[in-house]
Amino acid sequence: MSKQKTIYYCQECGAEYAKWQGKCTSCNQWNKIIEELVIKEKKKDTWENHTQNSQKTIKVSDVSFQDTPRIVTRDEELNRVLGGGIVSGSVVLVAGEPGIGKSTLFLQACLEMTDVKCMYISGEESLQQIKIRADRIGIQNENCYLLTSTDTQVIFNEIKKVNPEIIIIDSIQTLESPFIESTPGSVSQVRECAAEIIRFAKATHTPVFIIGHITKDGSIAGPKVLEHIVDTVLHFEGDRHYSYRILRTTKNRFGNSNELGIYEMNEKGLRKITNPSEILITQKEDDLSGIAIASTIEGARPLLIETQALVSQAVYGTPQRTVSGFDLRRLQLLLAVLEKRGGFHFGVKDVFINIAGGIRVEDPALDLAIIASLLSSYEDNPISQKYCFVGEVGLSGEIRAVNRLEQRILEADKLGFEKIFISKFNHKAIGLKANIEMISLSKIEELYQILF
Repeated sequence: MSKQKTIYYCQECGAEYAKWQGKCTSCNQWNKIIEELVIKEKKKDTWENHTQNSQKTIKVSDVSFQDTPRIVTRDEELNRVLGGGIVSGSVVLVAGEPGIGKSTLFLQACLEMTDVKCMYISGEESLQQIKIRADRIGIQNENCYLLTSTDTQVIFNEIKKVNPEIIIIDSIQTLESPFIESTPGSVSQVRECAAEIIRFAKATHTPVFIIGHITKDGSIAGPKVLEHIVDTVLHFEGDRHYSYRILRTTKNRFGNSNELGIYEMNEKGLRKITNPSEILITQKEDDLSGIAIASTIEGARPLLIETQALVSQAVYGTPQRTVSGFDLRRLQLLLAVLEKRGGFHFGVKDVFINIAGGIRVEDPALDLAIIASLLSSYEDNPISQKYCFVGEVGLSGEIRAVNRLEQRILEADKLGFEKIFISKFNHKAIGLKANIEMISLSKIEELYQILF
């Protein structure tokens, strides 16, 4: 006979309570605790019996380990954000807005891996809908298997028959476990289904990709513990009104957690962008004021991006400060430095900052390009499109050194830039052999004298 009880869960962290209360004592969030009816069976036919050997205490020196090679996909951008390929037995959580292209991305990845047996499990679409998308992508693959089911036990039984090498589940919010009596997508169902999938992946060393929904505030739907128990968390971002998509790593136990993959959505699926500067730098005929090119690094990839600034007279008394893709507090800091150290009266000006391409950058090396674009708009004097800027600006107006400058310089040199403005404190990069001219600066006053 099954056991029935009522439990209260926190939607943020998954903490469990015997009765309702307004504030979760675990994550300090208010009004996140909900009531759920839970019915648990006495026996579970899960993958727990496969992991009995790992239930014993053992010395770390006695653990046998065999370094298995990663599964390298045909998608270079996906390989980059995963740290070089798919790790055996890893569980990857992928989240994004509805309609952004999560299902298309991983169905396309399955179809491209013709030498690997893949299984695509969907709880949201029918087989006919998936077939229509596969025909639109236009890739034939005899090793790609489809299953439409939401019951975890049915899914595991089919997995035993097919024995795939890679599994994609779309999505975790549609799955339901027969051992939990609650609606699919609830905290208890998401947590139990994720736990069963992780036990299966670790026991069979099969990599699993889990596609998840996000809430209206951008966080992953379900308990926060879902992000803790998986190995990698990816966010698929982009504006549905534009064709470009960004796959960003926020957690990775097997690689860098700051990697970035860029795609373009077209009628045949997603095209990989191997040179991101083609979308991050606007192609234009005339030199325009308020535009400067910055060199930044996302993970292991150097990027050349365009920073745009507009400085105008404040009409309504209180100056506006508006940013897109940049930190507002960082902008206020840079404006204060220009006001105090440079003598520029930005306190009576409206200031607008935009990072072209729709991405958000937090690299402090962007400071010098922001300063240059602000001064260019302030003086209404354009900066050459062949100039590039990299450097962090301190509160006293000094231009500080940044890390991995050699990669930034070589990337700018490869893209045909003529001059790059750097800090004179980057001693290693000053002797770097490159065709690009390196201009060393120590103060923002020197930048203004050279440019204007």
